[in-house]
Amino acid sequence: MAEQNKAQNGQDVNALLKVRREKLENLQNEGKDPFVITKYDVSHHSEEIREKYDELEGKEVTVAGRMMFKRVMGKASFCNIQDLQGKIQAYVARDSIGEDSYKDFKKYDTGDILGIRGTVFTTKTGEKSIHAEEVVLLSKSLQVLPEKFHGLTDTDTRYRQRYVDLIMNEEVKDTFIKRSKVLSSIRRYLDGQGFMEVETPMLVSNAGGASARPFETHFNALNEDLKLRISLELYLKRLIVGGLERVYEIGRVFRNEGLDTRHNPEFTLMELYQAYTDYHGMMDLTENLYRFVAKEVTGSEILTYGEHQMDLSKPFERITMVEAVKRYANVDFDQIANTEEAKKIAKERGIEFEDRHQKGDILNLFFEEYVEEHLIQPTFVMDHPVEISPLTKKKPDNPDYVERFEFFMNGWEMANAYSELNDPIDQRERFEAQEKAFEAGDDEANHTDEDFLNALSIGMPPTGGIGFGIDRMVMMMTDSPAIRDVLLFPTMKLLDK
Repeated sequence: MAEQNKAQNGQDVNALLKVRREKLENLQNEGKDPFVITKYDVSHHSEEIREKYDELEGKEVTVAGRMMFKRVMGKASFCNIQDLQGKIQAYVARDSIGEDSYKDFKKYDTGDILGIRGTVFTTKTGEKSIHAEEVVLLSKSLQVLPEKFHGLTDTDTRYRQRYVDLIMNEEVKDTFIKRSKVLSSIRRYLDGQGFMEVETPMLVSNAGGASARPFETHFNALNEDLKLRISLELYLKRLIVGGLERVYEIGRVFRNEGLDTRHNPEFTLMELYQAYTDYHGMMDLTENLYRFVAKEVTGSEILTYGEHQMDLSKPFERITMVEAVKRYANVDFDQIANTEEAKKIAKERGIEFEDRHQKGDILNLFFEEYVEEHLIQPTFVMDHPVEISPLTKKKPDNPDYVERFEFFMNGWEMANAYSELNDPIDQRERFEAQEKAFEAGDDEANHTDEDFLNALSIGMPPTGGIGFGIDRMVMMMTDSPAIRDVLLFPTMKLLDK
């Protein structure tokens, strides 16, 4: 603690680091180099010892972890060891571990990684502890940890040095344990529904399936320009064509966009496709999946995020985009005849648009401006305009709109789903419209994918598909304010050298 306080108060950190190096050199000269140790058999973790105390009391256990605190009191000392599950106290006495070992122990620093063998007991103050019979230095920490009571609070440093963040901030470790549970819960649910997990390419010649600007690179061996994928969609649909009726993939995608609390250029997407169903089937799957994951990860179907509580136990609301804009903006796009009228109303409402935008684009702009922030409870917004949905089946009774929904909670888009377009002729026309949009200045427009068109020409059954933003789901499940709080190593600006 004294060493940490000196560092915290701005005193000579370099001197402290020098002392640690000297301690390591002394150990090595004495033939006690901790870095030559290759393994240590751990029998129990901290929380496990507390939970099973009745059966472990008086029995021998071995634990290992980072020493976070040490208090030397003459011939006996206490220290706290932090492992994956938490912290546990060890009572270290000279008479129990031997005089030479105790002398070494007193020189160990906070941050050092120790292995401790001893018996489980309760101290006079009632704390479940380990009475050490052996203490082994497994790794020497040559750096000084942040001061205990202030922790690591600087946000930028926390993201850049996540390894220190995980050591110093218990809630951070809990967040990433829950992230792992979210992923395993998703897989468990989908596997139980007969879905097959697959992997598709990250390096692609045509980055399609979403409206986003890709990262570009060059493959020297073939002298070809390639892109990092922005979506998982087009390859997964090829698998549906091939007869794999239910497929999903959880993987990283890359979009050359800005950074904010809900966007990182590298993020985790889950997409699934199911033959012989439509977007209504995807709504049912989404509802059931979210309830299952929430119950598995948080133990409840009520999610608390900031000031809001989202109730997943009730049926999720289903509303069309036109109905939502009519409700919150008091503009009925069913009564707007054409693009000219839509642009006129947009000007009156101060909605900015581009010359290339059509009626459907402007409907979407109204939705983003007036509606999204109100969608706190789980809501499916359905039937998007065809202009913003190039890979989606048109509604048979109203071809200006498509069978698509976006799933919203807390005012955020959480998922995007379609009745997938399987008409290769219609799909070619949509690609051609996207090419024109690109030429008109939309650098996020899709390009024609001839191999995908060939796959559709082979024949794809009626199919429902959906994409989930895993990082936003984890944010919701852990009440995390920013996407960088749920990414172990978020994208950061390089520090000046």
